[in-house]
Amino acid sequence: MRKPRVTAATSGPDGLASTGDVAAIVAGTHGDPFAILGVHDAGKGLVARCFVPNAEFVTAYTLTGKNAGELSRRDDAGFFEGKLSIKKRQPLRYHAKNAGGDWWLTDPYSFGPVLGPMDDYYIAQGSHLRLFDKLGAHLIDHEGASGVHFAVWAPNARRVSVVGDFNEWDGRRHTMRDRRDTGIWELFIPDIGAGHPYKYEIIAPDGVRLPLKADPFAFKSELRPATASVTAVPPAHEWGDEAHRSYWRKADPRREAISIYEVHAGSWQQHDDGSFLSWDELADQLIPYAVETGFTHIEFLPISEHPYDPSWGYQTTGLYAPSARFGDPEGFARFVDGAHRAGVGVILDWVPAHFPVDAHGLANFDGTALYEHADPRKGFHPDWNTAIYNFGRREVVSFLVNNALFWAEKYHVDGLRVDAVASMLYLDYSRKAGEWIPNEKGGRENLEAVSFLQKMNKELYGHHPGVMTIAEESTSWPKVSAPVHEGGLGFGFKWNMGFMHDTLEYFAKEPIFRKHHHNDLTFGLTYAFSENFVLPLSHDEVVHGKGTLLGKMAGDDWQKFATLRAFYAFMWGYPGKKLLFMGQEFAQRREWSEARALDWNLLDFRPHRGVWHTVRDLNYLYRSRPALHARDCEPDGFSWLIVDDKENSVFAWLRSAPDGNPIAVISNFTPVPRDNYRVPLPKVGKWREIINTDASDYGGSGKGNGGVVEARAEGGGISATMLLPPLSTIMLELVAD
Repeated sequence: MRKPRVTAATSGPDGLASTGDVAAIVAGTHGDPFAILGVHDAGKGLVARCFVPNAEFVTAYTLTGKNAGELSRRDDAGFFEGKLSIKKRQPLRYHAKNAGGDWWLTDPYSFGPVLGPMDDYYIAQGSHLRLFDKLGAHLIDHEGASGVHFAVWAPNARRVSVVGDFNEWDGRRHTMRDRRDTGIWELFIPDIGAGHPYKYEIIAPDGVRLPLKADPFAFKSELRPATASVTAVPPAHEWGDEAHRSYWRKADPRREAISIYEVHAGSWQQHDDGSFLSWDELADQLIPYAVETGFTHIEFLPISEHPYDPSWGYQTTGLYAPSARFGDPEGFARFVDGAHRAGVGVILDWVPAHFPVDAHGLANFDGTALYEHADPRKGFHPDWNTAIYNFGRREVVSFLVNNALFWAEKYHVDGLRVDAVASMLYLDYSRKAGEWIPNEKGGRENLEAVSFLQKMNKELYGHHPGVMTIAEESTSWPKVSAPVHEGGLGFGFKWNMGFMHDTLEYFAKEPIFRKHHHNDLTFGLTYAFSENFVLPLSHDEVVHGKGTLLGKMAGDDWQKFATLRAFYAFMWGYPGKKLLFMGQEFAQRREWSEARALDWNLLDFRPHRGVWHTVRDLNYLYRSRPALHARDCEPDGFSWLIVDDKENSVFAWLRSAPDGNPIAVISNFTPVPRDNYRVPLPKVGKWREIINTDASDYGGSGKGNGGVVEARAEGGGISATMLLPPLSTIMLELVAD
């Protein structure tokens, strides 16, 4: 839909603007202000026109300070025009006066455009991969002046203005230039710099003035509850993380140890008054803690700007702006750099599935369904009362793909965990019959979303090797983590929601009943290598009345702690990368709330400290033993040793890799010690006990095998007879000859 245009009778024979044009400028309804304002030819000379509210007198000057002529007031609201003494068109400054004083301003309408035809071409094609360098607010020098260049996509608007503290939020003063081929509006405003709040005032196609809109490409935002975008100097951080980035560029992440600590930045720790830590404070405390606990990566719940704390960041209104809750964007760059220098990667939770309908956000952005679908059967998400991106629109796809590239380039993030992928893939997600529209082939698959995800992954992996993408995808959609050229979605990894569901269901059962549910823990190995999996014990499992991981374990307090330790070792020995939500590494007792910090005092108590020590040691083993990580995603790294001892609720398997000693993982999920228990092993010799979750150092009963067992050839096979401690997991490593 193309917007109606204002026909500009630019000037009459005497060089004066038409009365209609003057009235439209003063009213803020003119669709093409550059046709009227600024410097224009008038016969053999030049004329200048400007709109300066509250001025009584205006004199024009060149940027070098040369007097260029007096302008006359055509309209008492502040419209001035007059002939110039200069011979060549050039930018002007105005000296304005009234009874109260005088002031200077530089005329934005005397400057040429910043964007060029090549930008138009690639933007219109949907192939521009540096939109974040063109759209939004950029501090630049242009035609001899310093200022801010604003650019925003609003193809159906009648008029778009920049408003802010620099123009008293008056939409008449800085109406933008419409680049009609692309629907981009742009304006260079001289004499302003960083730190100014601003929004866009948009007149919809029907002439209605919309609520002021934040900039979709804002790189900085005001602290909530304020919602304006803020002009900002681009991050100029001097990075010192080349060693970290070079390592991951060359690595195959499927064969690397990846143990992820999932963190909500606002509630990991807080100040005594409940206020948030800054990025620098988080760097001082969180990075050393992650290193000490042995995690390889920190994954933040969404840190993009969002208006509502209880959304945890999943309803974002500023995809390009690190939230003001934690300080300036530069602070986030320092955090990432600090983490990298300490050998820790940073993954961001990323939300391209939907966006909130707050009035200042993307919804109905130019008076039409621009970023979302107009039909609520495709454009409205019933679960979250949010809008769904229109993945069939190339400009929307470009907006999102560029955002993925932006975080990798500007902030050096190591990966994106993509939220709610299942909701994107299915047109009937959370919808009843008649509430959704089939695709062009009559199916339920969202083919446009599939194409978007494939494009995003191709561009991100193509331009930033070393960065990984992780899909939160809860269905059996095939090839989520397969390459696009093989028909996959192109993700690096996929969350294994089945592992999470089955294990938590199993451990919630009293030990005496677990023999009837043995298959809950063995079934997962039938599909464990169908994708590149991350095993997630995430924030979703410890909110909304679900309690905590400790609380989910069956039995009395001692059994709960023992089972949790055994579960963690089971998981760290299981094929797949690891993810644990904050607080669960020390057995947080209270359910997580974004409104308060974790209960760090629990680390003063032996059972909680024991769980933390268990996780720390598991991370060390996982990272240091190739057998535990180098074949996480390949079936030749796993083989069952004991799969069917349901009567004793015992499980045992072997992990192996070409460049490491094999490791046997043995779990006993009853509170009964199993003495003289025979475990098949692949080689004769001594097998050293490298972890025993029942060790007294961890808060267990201290039962074990003296640190070593001997495998012997007996009865046509090789096995070791050992004690299996109660509610425990042990790992045995073959001692090299």
